[in-house]
Amino acid sequence: MPWLSTLIAVPVLGAVGVSLVKSDKLAKQLALAVSLVVLVLTGALAYLFEPASKERFQFAEVYEWIPRFGVHYGVGVDGIALVLIALSAVLVPIVILASWHDADGTGAAAPPKRSVKTYFALLLVLEAMMIGVFAATDVFLFYVFFEAMLIPMYFMIGSYGGAQRSYAAVKFLLYSLFGGLLMLVAVIALYVIADKGTFMFPELIGVIQDPTTQKWLFAGFFIAFAVKAPLWPFHTWLPDAAAQAPAGAAVLLVGVLDKVGTYGMLRFCLELFPDASKFFTPLVIVLAVVGIVYGAIVAIGQTDMKRLIAYTSISHFGFIALGVFAMTKDAGAGATLYMVNHGFSTGALFLVAGFLIYRRGSSQIADYGGVQKVAPLLAGTFLIAGLSGLSLPGLSTFVSEFMVLIGTFERYPVAAIIATSGVVLAAVYILWMYQRTMTGPSKEPAHVMPDLNWREIWVMGPLIAVIIAMGFFPKPVLDVINPAVDKTISSVHIEPFTPAVAEKKGAGQ
Repeated sequence: MPWLSTLIAVPVLGAVGVSLVKSDKLAKQLALAVSLVVLVLTGALAYLFEPASKERFQFAEVYEWIPRFGVHYGVGVDGIALVLIALSAVLVPIVILASWHDADGTGAAAPPKRSVKTYFALLLVLEAMMIGVFAATDVFLFYVFFEAMLIPMYFMIGSYGGAQRSYAAVKFLLYSLFGGLLMLVAVIALYVIADKGTFMFPELIGVIQDPTTQKWLFAGFFIAFAVKAPLWPFHTWLPDAAAQAPAGAAVLLVGVLDKVGTYGMLRFCLELFPDASKFFTPLVIVLAVVGIVYGAIVAIGQTDMKRLIAYTSISHFGFIALGVFAMTKDAGAGATLYMVNHGFSTGALFLVAGFLIYRRGSSQIADYGGVQKVAPLLAGTFLIAGLSGLSLPGLSTFVSEFMVLIGTFERYPVAAIIATSGVVLAAVYILWMYQRTMTGPSKEPAHVMPDLNWREIWVMGPLIAVIIAMGFFPKPVLDVINPAVDKTISSVHIEPFTPAVAEKKGAGQ
């Protein structure tokens, strides 16, 4: 069975069906049903996946697409790609259920420009693009999905977002297109210089040997990924896009789309350009550490909930990039796990913020207060999601952040120590936001705010369950991730880390 092609095709066909039905209610129900089918298929794919397999990519499919230029429809997954596809498959039905009224215009700052059916069709198209970009094993096909993801997200922000949605959507598109243009130049140059007559990723590993050529090609790929991630200082589009996007679209934007940037760094930058990756590592480490501290400090000063959450993500993406370029197996596995955990924790935060904004009609923190007195379930889910965001032990993000810091400390102790300050700052911005919105005297009209309804409980329940389960028992996911990360780090040909104590002991013997 062509598993990956089926996973891509089902949401595309579902989007066509959603756009053809006559009833908005039926369109929503069909979109949810299609996303659940994708989730079940992804679960079957994960069940059949063999972490210990010697094959680099499982469920591989390779068909000629443009034979003249060696372009293939090539898809396959390793442990890294699989967990990110699973993240997408889990979040989309949650987002569809959470976004049940996002396109209706009820309580929106600006009326939607397009229909309800279009919004849910765009969600399904976006799901297909997200699965495709993580599954692509042809570099050109990866680029196609990399750029195609922009289209549904652009329309979701620009047609269904807040009062400044047009500005945010255009800024998001221009930044992404600029990065994509640099990547396209690098992809074409890679094809020409490699002279292998193919864009297939496994066949291009180790082909570019010249250090100078590697550096230029690395720069083209890395800048595109840094914009997408976003890594400081390429981040300025994210706060505007996340603040203006509907809550569900913001979840997929920050929870999945931005992971394509850090996934690309791990998958393509390290393996295709290992020497250049080692050359630029000190610079990337500096950018990552600055991003960790900068994002956290700026988040503390935000007055808008969604902008605050967006800046926390900039800090978190600094941790992920730090883990990728520390080039140790612990840090690499931690960075990959961080991508997954961040998607769930930040997704939960954005959704709770969306529920609050839908009730109150404002995203300003100052307009809230005392919510926990009238809506304890809503406040409780907000607290758990926030505590996961600040990496409290027992919740999902703690394990991944701990692995990143431990793995980084092996090679770059100073960077790891400075990055640890981000953990302290996270406690400040999360707990202060919770205190200002959920505790204290109730403000009008928050004193009559309704608690979570059954639909919203079904939205938040799975996210909270995953956050807790991954905090206490991340082993099943790490068992899938570790073999793929080991192969990736090994391909960089970096010497294994040997502690100084062990070196002295060996010298004494």
